Amino acid sequence: MALETWLAFLVACWLISLSPGAGAIASMSAGLQYGFWRGYWNALGLQLGLALQIAIVAAGVGAILATSALAFTLIKWFGVVYLLYLGWCQWRALPADMNVGGERPIGRPLSLVLRGFLVNFGNPKAIVFMLAVLPQFINPHAPLTEQYLIIGVTMVTVDLIVMAGYTGLAVRVLRLLRTPRQQRIMNRSFGALFVGAAALLATVRRAPL
Repeated sequence: MALETWLAFLVACWLISLSPGAGAIASMSAGLQYGFWRGYWNALGLQLGLALQIAIVAAGVGAILATSALAFTLIKWFGVVYLLYLGWCQWRALPADMNVGGERPIGRPLSLVLRGFLVNFGNPKAIVFMLAVLPQFINPHAPLTEQYLIIGVTMVTVDLIVMAGYTGLAVRVLRLLRTPRQQRIMNRSFGALFVGAAALLATVRRAPL
């Protein structure tokens, strides 16, 4: 991949990752509930989902999903239901004990990784988007595997940095929320954001052929 092509792709990656979406909401929610280091496992799960989406596009399966109304619909509604589930859990989350020596809820790393993975996996629009965008940065006359590896590493690295920022931002906000009422309002706000993300995903339609 030519340097100028990679730099253009790098800029696109930053713009895409910084755009608020379900992944950003999930990262802030995890930071809010579990703190930075524990909550960051969610970001690793997001990257596994992202890597799978890139692999699907690279393997050509993305074209099948883009043209299959049934596959697109099944994945979309799975994502909608899962985001609603996360919203319900966040809405009902109990305030954390912010006193000295207080303990945060302990989130299991594998559970948080799976949570992040499912957030990205349940978004078929991302696969269609990548199918439309990634080929613009691919040289068809050069080895494709190497180019997709570069693209994958670049996207995952940028997204890890951005999600670290979102997770850390939520942790900083949590430090300002000392009363149970303030934390309850924050939890319900994030719950509403998950529901909003689910509503947006529900409106997504497969582009007509």
